Amino acid sequence: MTTMISIEDALALIRAECAALPAEHVPLRQARGRVLAVPIDAPRALPPFDNAAMDGFALRWHAGIAPGTAIPVLGEQAAGDGVRGQTMGACSIMTGARIPDGLDTVVPVEDCTVLARDAEGKPLAIALAAAPRQGQHIRLAGEDVALGERVLEAGAVLSDEALMVLRGIGIGEVDVHRRPRLALACTGRELVDTDGAALASGQIANTNGPYLEGLFAEAGAEVVACVTIPDEPARLVAQLSDWFNASLDLVVTTGAVSMGRYDFVPDVLRDVGATIRFHKLKMRPGKPLLFATKGRTRVFGLPGNPVSSTVGARFFVDAAIRRLGGQADEKAMALPIAAEARKKPGFSMLQKARIAIDAEGRLVVRLLKGQESFKTAPLLTANAWVVLPEASESIAAGTPVSVYPLRPGTSSIAREFPP
Repeated sequence: MTTMISIEDALALIRAECAALPAEHVPLRQARGRVLAVPIDAPRALPPFDNAAMDGFALRWHAGIAPGTAIPVLGEQAAGDGVRGQTMGACSIMTGARIPDGLDTVVPVEDCTVLARDAEGKPLAIALAAAPRQGQHIRLAGEDVALGERVLEAGAVLSDEALMVLRGIGIGEVDVHRRPRLALACTGRELVDTDGAALASGQIANTNGPYLEGLFAEAGAEVVACVTIPDEPARLVAQLSDWFNASLDLVVTTGAVSMGRYDFVPDVLRDVGATIRFHKLKMRPGKPLLFATKGRTRVFGLPGNPVSSTVGARFFVDAAIRRLGGQADEKAMALPIAAEARKKPGFSMLQKARIAIDAEGRLVVRLLKGQESFKTAPLLTANAWVVLPEASESIAAGTPVSVYPLRPGTSSIAREFPP
C-alpha cells in the first residue's frame, strides 16, 4: 500500500495482525509488569482472620460494661500467635494479633488503667476509662478482600501494588501472556554505538538504539537483539532472514525507510518476501513509517530522525506490543490546550508537550518549543504527547486535545505539574 493513510487506519491494520500470545505459568516474583491471561478470584480472605487494629485488651462486649469496670486479664495474644479461645475477662493483645475466639472488642491501652501486674510486668487486671463500642478496633476477616472476590481481570498489568494484594490472598503463581519477542536493527554507516566515543566527520551517536530498546522493554516486550547495520542491503537481508527463521513476534528497523538513494529497507523487505501493509502516514513527525508482515513476524520500519523514530515506537510498535501481550488498547486523555496551536491541515501532528497546572489550578497541556524531529532536548521537559487532529488548521486555547503519557506502560503521566 503506497497511499498515505491516517493514524487511525494504521492502528487498525496493526491491531488486526496482533492477536494475544499464549499464556505461561510463572512464579509471582517473576510476574512484575506482566499481563494476566486469566482473572483471579481470592482463594482466601484478606485479612485471613479477625485481628486487633491497635495495642490494647480484647474482651467480650456486653451491655453492662461501664467506665470504671474492673476486668481480670486472663491471657496474652501477640502477632503470629495461633487460635486462642476465651469467653471471660480480657486478653492483652498486640496490633495485628488474632482476636481470640469468643472475644469481639478491643479497648486501646490508653483507655485502660492497669490495676495489677505480675512479677514480669504483665497486666493482671484493668479498669476501663470509658465504655467501649461493640466491635471497635477490630479488622474483620475479609474486610479488605473477601473469600472468592474477583480481584483482577484478565488483561490487568501486574504492578507492585497488584503483587502486594495477590501475595496477601495467597497467590504464588499466575498465568500471564507471553511477552512478544522483539529484535531491533538500527541502520546507517554514520552511527557510532560506543557511548562517549570520539566522532569522525559525518558520524553521530546512535541514540535511537538504546532508547528504543528501553522503551520496548518498558512497554512489555522481550528484546532479544539490538544491532547496528551499515547501509548495506545484503547485511540487512541476512539479519532479517535469521529473525524471520526464528519466528520472532516483532522486528523493528530504524532509518533507510524514506525515499532517498540509501533508503533500502522497503526494497529489502520485498526481496525477503515480506508484505508491506502500509508505508507513509498522514502524520508528522514520522510520516515515512512502514508496517509489514512475514509469516508470524510483524515488521516496523521507523524513520531515522530520533523524534520520528520515538513517535513510531511509542504509538505504533507499542500498539502491537499491547495487543500481543494481552493488554487493552491505549486510550487518550482529553485535556484543554493552554495556548492556540496552528498546523497544516491534512496531517496529524504529534507534539512534545507538558501537562501542567494553570494559574486557576486547572490541569492543562502545553506544547513545547522545539518540535522538529531532530530535537531531543525538549524531551527532558516533556511528560506527554499531544495529537493535533488531521483536519484542523487552528486549535483555540482551551480546546480539549488527545493527550498520552510520554512513555508506554505508565499509569500516571507525571508526579508533579508545575505551572
